[in-house]
Amino acid sequence: MDITVRAVRPKEYTELGEITAQAYLGDGLLDFGEDDSYLHVLRDVARRAAEAEVLVAVDGRDRLLGGVTFVSGGGAWADVAQDDEAEFRMLAVAEQARGRGAGEALVRACVERARGVEGCRRLVLSTQRSMLAAHRIYEQMGFVRTPERDWGPIAGITLLTYALEL
Repeated sequence: MDITVRAVRPKEYTELGEITAQAYLGDGLLDFGEDDSYLHVLRDVARRAAEAEVLVAVDGRDRLLGGVTFVSGGGAWADVAQDDEAEFRMLAVAEQARGRGAGEALVRACVERARGVEGCRRLVLSTQRSMLAAHRIYEQMGFVRTPERDWGPIAGITLLTYALEL
């Protein structure tokens, strides 16, 4: 499959928000399903694009396959990144596009962006235990687990962390 990664366009905000929301819902990653407060954050691509860099993977016909939010230097959207690190969040691929390389293409784009940030030493991310396919992508690309940085956004949930030295 021919996949291109580029910046999200305003006309795609709603569609990417829904792809992201449905990926999290479909994978059982939200404790309260449609009532989960994080669902609003996942759908609000316009806000993320205004405050961070939102990338999309598209096929040869420019159809959205998925997206990711990239943050450098511990910006407002960073969960675990420090000033000399970059981070990516909310990586999501549409159900019908999974297994075709869109997720890996988005991660590779984040790695390249992090390498282009002056003074950036590593790229970090947080993930849920159940995201095994994503863990395989991260590990194949050289990310290593950083259990000392694992954290919990809310009681009862521990997010695993990974880092890639640049």
